[in-house]
Amino acid sequence: MEEKIWKIGFIVNPIAGMGGIVGLKGTDGEEILKKAIELGAQPVAPQRAKIVLKTLLQLKKQLKLITYPYEMGENEAISVSFSPLVIGNITPGKTTAEDTKQAAKEMKKLKVDLIVFCGGDGTACDIYEAIGDSIPVIGVPSGVKMHSAVFAVNPKAAAEVAIKFLTEGLPLRRAEVMDIDEEAFRAGILSAKLKGYLLVPYEPELIQGVKTSSPLTDDEEENKVAIARYIVENMDPDAFYILGPGTTTKAIADLLGVEKTLLGVDIIKNGKIVARDVGEREILKTIDKQKSKIIITPIGNQGFIFGRGNQQISPRVIRKVGIKNIIVIATKYKLSTVKYLRVDTGDEHLDKELKGYIRVVTDYNEEKIVRVV
Repeated sequence: MEEKIWKIGFIVNPIAGMGGIVGLKGTDGEEILKKAIELGAQPVAPQRAKIVLKTLLQLKKQLKLITYPYEMGENEAISVSFSPLVIGNITPGKTTAEDTKQAAKEMKKLKVDLIVFCGGDGTACDIYEAIGDSIPVIGVPSGVKMHSAVFAVNPKAAAEVAIKFLTEGLPLRRAEVMDIDEEAFRAGILSAKLKGYLLVPYEPELIQGVKTSSPLTDDEEENKVAIARYIVENMDPDAFYILGPGTTTKAIADLLGVEKTLLGVDIIKNGKIVARDVGEREILKTIDKQKSKIIITPIGNQGFIFGRGNQQISPRVIRKVGIKNIIVIATKYKLSTVKYLRVDTGDEHLDKELKGYIRVVTDYNEEKIVRVV
């Protein structure tokens, strides 16, 4: 009896996520990409693609890997010893959204069993526009925001879901694809709308949910203020505080009477803003040889404290500050939307160090011990 051969379409958006570490909140558009490179941004997706492919090697004899040329999948596949079927044509170094769409369409024609793509919300939208919910897909989180529910919790998990789907037959669900206005996002306005649905293997422990916002209720706002009061009263005037994005962290700045960027990373010392909307390079320069702490809040319904929307707080920054100097804050409602807290920094060793249990400030002088996975 012949072994089953599965066909996997593999697409890499090589520029996905490059804007994150430099504080640009995305890389949609040539000008933003150019600015990201000028600021020192490096490709993110290729390395994450290799992690997926290395995990898939255990099924190598049963897989026919179909990919696009050069940096859209071919290079990564060959580097980990796959011999892929390369289809389509691109201009190396100048890939576009249309390349992604065309790749998905051609893979559909070849009747692949599954498409695995490396990118962010923009890439997910491109895949949706090309094939709708006609073929199962798994997103490898490689962008900045990733509010959509089509992404695995990390690259290795993406491969594990693919293997489970092919060998065990996981059920499928229609998962939300969120369209994020990057220009508005960079201006501090979160404008997200439902683009449509992609068909995704159902594995709730390994596939993230869609990002949700906290309710605009009096109780929620009072909870944020109470957390902020507790944090402010216990701040060390000699320490730099790196404030991550979000309305919960913004409440701290509001209480201090300083203006914080809602969706960026800012630095406070002695009750004053010393740097606004910073990237990794500026953070490291500001806190060099100084006492510093990180204050972050998880993403609602996803639970990520690092690796989603705050890539400026990079592995280098976290190591410089020290894991013991991380302060996690979350309202009781937000914490009720997640089973665990999660990390996906891109540094496997750091992720292991961060996993375990952490204290989360949930109210004035109230904390809860929460597991980080």
